[in-house]
Parts: sequence; C-alpha cells; structure tokens
Amino acid sequence: MRTWECVGKLAVLSVLGGLVLAGIMFPAVGAVGTISNRMTEQVDSISAELVNTDPPLMTTITDRDGAPIAYLYDQYRVLTPADKISQNVKDALVAVEDRRFYEHAGVDWLGTVRAAVTNQASGSVSQGASTLTQQYVKNYLVHVLGRNNKADQQAAQEQTIARKMREARIAMQLERAFTKDEILARYLNVVPFGSTIYGIAAASQAYFETTPDKLTVPQAAVLAGMVNSPSALDPEAYPEKAFKRRNEVMDKMVETGKLDGGEAEEMKKQPIVLQQPVRTLANGCVGAGPEYGFFCSYVVNHLVTAGFNLEQLKTGGYTVQTTLDRTITGQAKAAAEAEVAKDTEGVANTMAVVRPGKDKHEVVALVANRDYGLKADQHQTQFDLPSGVENKFGAGSVYKIFTAAAALEKGLGIENVIPTPNSHVSKVFKGGAGGCPPTGEPDTRWYCLSNNTDRYPPQMTLQEALATSPNTGFVMLEEQVGLDAVVDMAGRLGMRETMATSISGVRPDPTSSERELRVSQAEHYKSNANASFTLGPAPVSTLELANVAATIMSGGTWCPPSPVGKVVDRNGKPVALTTAPCEQVVAEPLANALAVGMSKDDQASGTSAAAARQVEWNRPMLGKTGTTEDYKSAAFVGATPDFAGAVQTFNDGPAPRGICVSGAPRLCDEGNIYGGTIPARTWYATMTQVHAGLPVKPMPQAEERYVKGGPEIRIPDVVGQGVDGATDALKKAGYEVATHTVNSGQARGIVVSQTPRGTGFPGTLVTLSVSSGYVPPPPTAEPSEPSEVATTAPPPAQTTPTTAQPPAEPTSSAAPPELATTG
Repeated sequence: MRTWECVGKLAVLSVLGGLVLAGIMFPAVGAVGTISNRMTEQVDSISAELVNTDPPLMTTITDRDGAPIAYLYDQYRVLTPADKISQNVKDALVAVEDRRFYEHAGVDWLGTVRAAVTNQASGSVSQGASTLTQQYVKNYLVHVLGRNNKADQQAAQEQTIARKMREARIAMQLERAFTKDEILARYLNVVPFGSTIYGIAAASQAYFETTPDKLTVPQAAVLAGMVNSPSALDPEAYPEKAFKRRNEVMDKMVETGKLDGGEAEEMKKQPIVLQQPVRTLANGCVGAGPEYGFFCSYVVNHLVTAGFNLEQLKTGGYTVQTTLDRTITGQAKAAAEAEVAKDTEGVANTMAVVRPGKDKHEVVALVANRDYGLKADQHQTQFDLPSGVENKFGAGSVYKIFTAAAALEKGLGIENVIPTPNSHVSKVFKGGAGGCPPTGEPDTRWYCLSNNTDRYPPQMTLQEALATSPNTGFVMLEEQVGLDAVVDMAGRLGMRETMATSISGVRPDPTSSERELRVSQAEHYKSNANASFTLGPAPVSTLELANVAATIMSGGTWCPPSPVGKVVDRNGKPVALTTAPCEQVVAEPLANALAVGMSKDDQASGTSAAAARQVEWNRPMLGKTGTTEDYKSAAFVGATPDFAGAVQTFNDGPAPRGICVSGAPRLCDEGNIYGGTIPARTWYATMTQVHAGLPVKPMPQAEERYVKGGPEIRIPDVVGQGVDGATDALKKAGYEVATHTVNSGQARGIVVSQTPRGTGFPGTLVTLSVSSGYVPPPPTAEPSEPSEVATTAPPPAQTTPTTAQPPAEPTSSAAPPELATTG
C-alpha cells in the first residue's frame, strides 16, 4: 500500500474513533449520539440495579445452633466484602486484565480509540479494550440479569459498537458511585470460575479449600487467570494450560511492580495444588445427607407454604436457622435403624419428634430407617417419609384418641364405663366387613367387627379402654358421639394435612373418575358414614401424629409443626414468615384429662407395656398404639411434658403385603406386627436417651368434670322400676328406649336390667329387659310341649349378621394387643 493511502486511511479511522468517543461522552452528537439517546433510559435502569442490587447468593440452612446442614443455590456464590479479599487477588487481577484500572474513570479512552481504529481497519469488532469496570457490567448482564434468558445473555455479549457504548456509559456511572476497591470486590463476586462456581469466595473454597482473604500469590494468580475463560483454563480439567496461564499472570505482576522478580521465579516452579477432588458445596437437600435430608425437605416445603418460592430460596442469600436438634435426630435415626435395617425391602420405619408449647410446636427430628438421597440401589429416597402423608395403610387404633376426645367434649369422663363386647354390628354406607349382609336399605351394609381377642371384659372405663384398645367399645362410642364430631376432632387436634388429602393420601383430584379420589378424607368419611374411621385405616402423616400428641400435652393448644427458628436476609435482617397462628382447639381441662386418660399405656395391661419394660421406662407419659387390618402398618404416639413423638412402621414397597416381626422384620403374607412392637420400641429407645438428665415432670391434673363425666350423660338407672315408669323417665332424660321380655322371678313388668347402664349420651338407645314374671321348670328327659312365653325377638342387626374375625396373635403379655379391623 502506498504511503499516502496509509496516511489517509489512518486519518479516516482516527475520525471514526473520535466519533465513537464523542458518541459515548456526548449523546447528542451525530448518528451515534442518537443511538445513545435511545439507550439512556435502559442504561440508567441497569446502572441503578448494579448500584443497589447484589447478585444471586446461596441460601444456607442451619441446625438450631447455627451449624450449616444444607445449601440452596442457583449459582454457588457467597458475597464477600472488599476487606475480606486478599490483596494478592486484586493485584493479580489488575495486572492481567486492566493495568490502568486505578487511573481511568471506568473507560480507558486510549485503549478504546485504539481498539475502535483497529476494528474499523480489520472490518470486525474483535478488539475489546474493556476495563474491569466494563467487564463487571458485562458479567452482571450475563450472569445476573440474563441468567435465565439466553437471548439477553447473547445481547450482552454481541460484538457491536452499540453494546460497547452502553457498557462504557454504565461503567462511568459506576465509577462515580463506588471506590475502586468496591468495584474490584463487586467484579470478583459476580464473575464465574467454573460451571456452577461464581465469585471469589466460592472459587477459593472449591479449588483451594480456603477463604478469599487467605489466598497466596500462586493461588490468586490461578484464579485471576481464569476470569476471561473459566472453562478453558480450569486447573482441574486442563492443568497444563492453567499452569502456563498462572505463570503469565505472575510475570505481569512483576511488570506492574506488585511482585518481586526473584520471588516470582521461585513461585513459578511450584505445582498447582488443588483440593482433591475439587468440589462445590452440595446443592439442595441431598446435600444435607442421609440423616438431615428429610428435615431439610420439610423446611423447604414449610418455607414455600409460608410465602417463599424456590427461586427466592436459591438466589436470596438467606440464612434459615431451623429447629433441628442434631443429638435427638441421631438418637432417633439410630433407634429406627436398630428396629428395621435400612436395606429391609418394603418396610419403612419413621419417626417425628416435636416439642410441645402454647406458642410454638418446634419440630426437632424427622428420620426414617431409609436414607435421604437419590440412590435407590442404596435404599435412599426423596419421598418425605416422616413428614408427608406417606403411610398409605393408616395408623390403626391411634385414631381412637379422636373418638375419646370427642366423647369428653360431649360430657363423658375418663372414669365413665363404656361397653366393650367381643363383637359388634354397625351400619355403614357403601361398605361393610366381609360376611356382613345388606341392611335392606339402598347401598348400605352392616359393618361387623370384633376385638382382637376374647379376653376383654364386657365393659371398662374409658381410661382402661385407651390403654387396652378394644375395637368394639370405640366404634360404639363413635356411634354415640357422632362420626362428624370425631372426624372434626381429628382435624382440630392436628391431622390437618392428612385429612385434606384423598383416601389415597394425595391431594384430591377434581378430574378423577372415582368420587373418593375427588374429595378429602374428611369429606369421604362423613359422606359415607363409615364407622371404621376410629380404627384408622386411611393414609396418615407421622409428623402430624406427633403434633397431635404435642397439642394434647400443650393443654389443647394446636400450633403448626414448625421446623424454622428464624430467617434472616443477606443483610442480616429478620424476615417475617406467614404461618398459621396457634389455636386453642379444645378446652385445656379436656386436654389435660385426655392426657391422663392416655397415661396407662406403658403400665401393666397397656399395649406398649412390654416395650416400656425393655428400657425400664419410668416417666409419666401419654401413649397410644395402633395396628391396621392385615398388618400392613402399625404406629405408636407418645408424649411427656418435654417432648412428643410418633413412630409409624409401614409397607413402603410396591406389594401391599403384611409385615412380620418374628425374627428380622420383613414382608409376609400373614403379618404379625403391632403398635406395641417395632413402633413402641423405637419410641421408647429414642425417648429414653432424649430424656436422660432431664428432671421428671408430672402429668397435668384432670378436673372432676372430665373424670366423672357431666350430669347430662348419666343415664337414669331404672332397674327395679315398672316398665312404663322406666320408659317415661328415660325419654324425659333424652334417651331412646327399646324393650324385650325375659323370663325372671321378678314381678311381671319389672325392669330387671338395662343396656347401657351408667353413662351414655342423650339420644342413645337404652334397651330394657322386662320380667315375664315366669320361671320355666327344669327340662325333663322327655321334653314336653314348650310353654308359650311372650318374648320379643332382638333386632335383626343383633342376630342376622355374621362377625368377621381378624387373625389373632398369641401374646405373652397380660395385655391383649389391639387390632383395627377395618371395613
């Protein structure tokens, strides 16, 4: 090319470079100025965000003492202030990326003009000349504002003059807002150092297992050399390239006077020593590990319910201090696995522990014999076994608690006597136990049930019934109280998420072709008038069972089971959570009496007495066992004034089989698990350790009204009276009356017995046995013609149906094990 052509072209390119400079500094000049004017509003907006908004930060979840258990993040980043970043990093970064950093005001004019001239000469825009401040702008646009938008990311990196102008103008505004040290810190907090590693703190930990303030010169040079090409210069993936780049950075530090030449030569000989393996903090609740993962998952669900969304949690930089107690969690986990090994196919053993209180119910442990995680072949799962509605087979007789509570509210006392015959027949809509015939009414069958053994007396006090768990007594009590009242009581005392699910244990599906899947459990049982509810056959949450015990032990105050102590934002300011308030769901005297009524389960004939004896349990407590039909699940609920807990052992495999506990627990065709076996043993083993060293606290005192019962439920005793007067007295007291004649030496028409006798709710049917006044002679060898005796046949419901007898297991204990025989 001729000399005059070179000079001429250089002159033209110089003018073009000047126009670029003029367009940046003076928006009204020429066409470039017009473009800049259109950008002004966008530039100001981005500048404001850069000044006022920090980049996405990870959220840390801790235990009750503040020790981290898990991290949630979209970008692994920890915000680090300038004074916590080693000067070695700052010197290395300035030397390799922007030597004039401390001289320019955000834009290096000489470099910009030189790059513009070169780009125009070559017909491209390959020359950058971006300062660190401009690089910060670009990284912010790509990795913060555009992190979820590919188009925005591409726009932030396009090689155009317009994009360079925008960067330059924003950079100049930032230089007026921050000191040079602050800009360096902001840059180092935004820039990526790997596929998921963002910011100098994360990079320091991941590559060198240290903090930014402790980075050595060689370590700082490795990281500073990565910023423009973190993937290509990854020291783990490409050690030779990273080694070469590190040494180039140290050479540039010598050139800028930040490193002695002799020292640099010695440092350049050193190999790059990385943490082995290079690792980031595990993301999500899997990172909480097998022991704390279930708790972490419940924390996340709780926060989402309280108003957070997952995006907030992954980018907000919150610190969530939970109520998790590591010691109790470890004790519960060990007890659950001691009873059922984690590799036991199809048998889950879960436990939840809640701290009672009138202002908060803190969840302190959520465990299972399974581990939390992604590796199914190692018996890991991400199903929320201890907190979700995951036991699809039910808690069995534990639900008798709700019938007892409803009866106390109606006027019964814990010392009142209830009938407990060996068998009973109840009417149920669209159901009924095997062998029960239709009632003659549309879609209705009798519901036939029996106790698990024939060793129960025909009647007992409510307190004795809670300890020994006769099925018939509680179904009959449920009939007297009313099913709706019992179902409502379950929700009031704590089964809220459970009762809101369908009969299959998931949220109701309005589009389902099956009506029972379209409605909640509460609606299902009420609309079907299904008497089996008190025997607990439906899906249930272990955590909510524990919270029921906490509600009772808190004087009838229900609080949502909370796993969170406090939440603070990235600036350390408390964040308020929107959660349901505590409620006084039953009268405190009623709750206290119910606690006392449930206080015999660990004693003598109680269904968990054998498990209590194994650990020499000697503290006052409330307790209730439960077992479902076909032995597919069993449960135990217990509480002291200090801690409430529940254990459920259930089939979590694909085959709906029973659980055998003779020998190692396993699935089998003829199950024999009971609530007093694995569930109770897990509970007592855990709570014995939890309470070690704690003072023994007494149970609450029960008021007379809830011990002896209210006067309104005391049935007039009419035995010995004439049938007419007796009938009149009962009807005036609000009872229904039926009579039948029996042979008796009493005068004709005298009431010789009544059922029930003692207590019964108004509206209860009282059956009177009325004397015929005749006693037939003893039979002779040759029977004579029978005498005609006026008798009334018993109602069909008492004579026609057959009784479905569940399989019974012999027991060495004096206490008969309970079994919920469901329809």
